[in-house]
Amino acid sequence: MVGELTSDDLQEWVSGLDVLFGRVAGRFGRVEPRRQARAYLLGLLAPIERKNGWQLAEAAGDAAPDRMQRLLNSARWNPREVRAD
Repeated sequence: MVGELTSDDLQEWVSGLDVLFGRVAGRFGRVEPRRQARAYLLGLLAPIERKNGWQLAEAAGDAAPDRMQRLLNSARWNPREVRAD
């Protein structure tokens, strides 16, 4: 059936995401923002209705949006360099 997602499809998608994120992971100097950036990316790609700090945090398993806000507001990384990668 067209549109049906199999476990093989999901594994292939996750592997592709891991390769993609591996290209930008070095742009985050510490492991914490690196992990949060990956969780943020997964949240943006997830089928959640609203893509705000609370919903993205919940999708990442965080109790509050503090980590997402810190990633976007004060963590040291350069969005232009990530985009270029």
